[in-house]
Amino acid sequence: MVRRERDDAIVWVVLDRPDRRNALNRAMVEALRRALLEADADPETQVIAVRGEGPDFCAGGDLAEIRRLAEEDVFLNLDDADALADLFLLPRRLRKPVAAVVHGRALAGGCGLATACDLVLAAETAEFGYPEVHLGFVPAMVLALLRRHVGEKAAFALVAFGDRLSATEAQRLGLVTATLPADDFVDRARETLRRLASRSAAALRLLKRVFYLQDGLPLEAAVHAGADINVMARLTDDARAGMQRFLERT
Repeated sequence: MVRRERDDAIVWVVLDRPDRRNALNRAMVEALRRALLEADADPETQVIAVRGEGPDFCAGGDLAEIRRLAEEDVFLNLDDADALADLFLLPRRLRKPVAAVVHGRALAGGCGLATACDLVLAAETAEFGYPEVHLGFVPAMVLALLRRHVGEKAAFALVAFGDRLSATEAQRLGLVTATLPADDFVDRARETLRRLASRSAAALRLLKRVFYLQDGLPLEAAVHAGADINVMARLTDDARAGMQRFLERT
């Protein structure tokens, strides 16, 4: 259901259930969680990239499994929902940057998975959306992430209307980092990820730590949190070497 592929300093985490458009059932959620944690723990990994096998990135939750679980007791359903919620929170907890590399459709929970990543690289033909309202459902877990990316009004409209967005529209709203040509999408995405992987590992780790630490903090607390990270950055070997190179050129 999920496999890992090494590409130098990049680890590709591949959703491998193309016959179900990579829909997320409980087993796949757990496999994806393990794959992300293992990639993050690997000292050779600089960047983690998540992509889908087949024509789509991810169609969201496995509706057949959700329908079956709806006949079970509330606690079993809570366990299942909590597992998905933990998956949506996991990318920001990891030390390495996590990029969603999206082709085809990223819908419902699949769009939520992309939204949860640090970066989203999309083929120009990709589609994004939260169509749950058409099924009488609510994408409640990802709303907290979505409104942080696009703002309250845009988030409400996306969820209430359930319309699909082109990659260009998604980028305009802030859901997508970069839109790339579809004909050489994988190569362009790999080039972008390699540029990211070439950056200081220590700097990226501290950047990610402070970026999400500041989320939701009052202004004064956020600035002071930044000061703490600033001090940590000064003391890294990468920063010392970088400052020395700069001073030698001036």
